[in-house]
Amino acid sequence: MWHLTGVTLSAAGSLKWYYGRFGPSKNIVDTYPDIKGYNLLNKQAENVSPASDGLIFLPYLSGERTPHADPYARGVFFGLSYIHGQDHFVRSIMEGVAFSQLDCLSLMREVGITSDKVVLFGGGAKSKVWRQIISDVLDTKIVTLNIEEGPSYGAVLLAGVGAGIYSNVEEACRRTVKEISETNPIRENVKKYREIYEIYRSLYEDLKDDYKKLCTL
Repeated sequence: MWHLTGVTLSAAGSLKWYYGRFGPSKNIVDTYPDIKGYNLLNKQAENVSPASDGLIFLPYLSGERTPHADPYARGVFFGLSYIHGQDHFVRSIMEGVAFSQLDCLSLMREVGITSDKVVLFGGGAKSKVWRQIISDVLDTKIVTLNIEEGPSYGAVLLAGVGAGIYSNVEEACRRTVKEISETNPIRENVKKYREIYEIYRSLYEDLKDDYKKLCTL
């Protein structure tokens, strides 16, 4: 058995950084007094159209690993103008993380690894708007599972196989892991994100030398 791994060092952590540093906007808090936490950021993202009116986020807050093995890389908001507000920043973060996942998935597709769906789990998977963004950016079906723990849950299943509770890994997964939701790409959004992604990809190449200069000052 083997697996191919792509790593974004600041995925959901990018939104956590924004939430911790800036939090939900006062307007969204006043509009939805009964909603708390990250659900308020979801509401902000829903207020903005796909591609965030040209605001692009590079999620390199702590360097990057895939596809750029670069400890000097840093986060960037590109395309900022007077039309952008706090809601745009939230959505552009979600989109930038999705673009970074497309970077990883594109490498897998290039070596012939394909699938008719992508399984999403963890904190970000709870966000309906983020699931839709990822589905549109990756141009594929997104499913979520009845478990959120990921690696730790997998370790328990492997222990179950080792202890004889399950005859093999396939049986363990079949008996315990279920799909509970499905999100499909919206065609018009897919087209728009493809165009923005080309700009996103070019930004790292344009900035990589300056990243290193900045970090060595």
